[in-house]
Amino acid sequence: MGTKSILAYRGGFDGDLSEPSAAEVRAAARRWRDEGGVRLHDRVLLRFGLYQALRLGKPLQFHVGLGDRDCDLHKTDPLYLLDFLRNSGDTPIVLLHCYPYERQAGYLAQAFNNVYVDGGLTVNQLGARSPAFVARLLELAPFRKILYSSDGFGPTELHYLGAALWRNAIGRVLHGFVDAGDWSEADAIRVVDLIAHHNAARIYRLASGDPRGPITVAG
Repeated sequence: MGTKSILAYRGGFDGDLSEPSAAEVRAAARRWRDEGGVRLHDRVLLRFGLYQALRLGKPLQFHVGLGDRDCDLHKTDPLYLLDFLRNSGDTPIVLLHCYPYERQAGYLAQAFNNVYVDGGLTVNQLGARSPAFVARLLELAPFRKILYSSDGFGPTELHYLGAALWRNAIGRVLHGFVDAGDWSEADAIRVVDLIAHHNAARIYRLASGDPRGPITVAG
């Protein structure tokens, strides 16, 4: 089970991300209702949602980086989330997609115990260039902080494509490490197992027998 923020599509990460007061939330909710209560852009209510998600204690996903035309790419650098992350406690924060900010995301995963990275959609978008992206994810992010996903939204074929591209990318990168004598084959297998399964199982409690089970969160 987890929650997801698309703050990247609702103004970006730059600006105030502190928790609003109850009075601010009530006033903002009234404004949103009076305006028709349709598409939510109110920064106060978006901030309120983030802190409610933290209180749930379930993994909180952030869309980071590339998206469609509603996303102001220059405002989706995850470094804008620094103050929020400093106040996020132990709740797992998963940074999704990340391109072209995968190095910043990797730094945050290294700097904060509760931050993780998931390349997801980027692998589908980059295609044959995805090995370079996967290699950059491995530069700073701890291996126990990187998650695989296919991000197979839309046509079923995208699930297959995401998986095939990721297998090719991680295989080429790690084979290069082994062939160069920098890693052993056992090292490479251990890291693949972590990224492909064990990290997600741990963070989302997929192998814990949790009776609530995982809730699929769209990427």
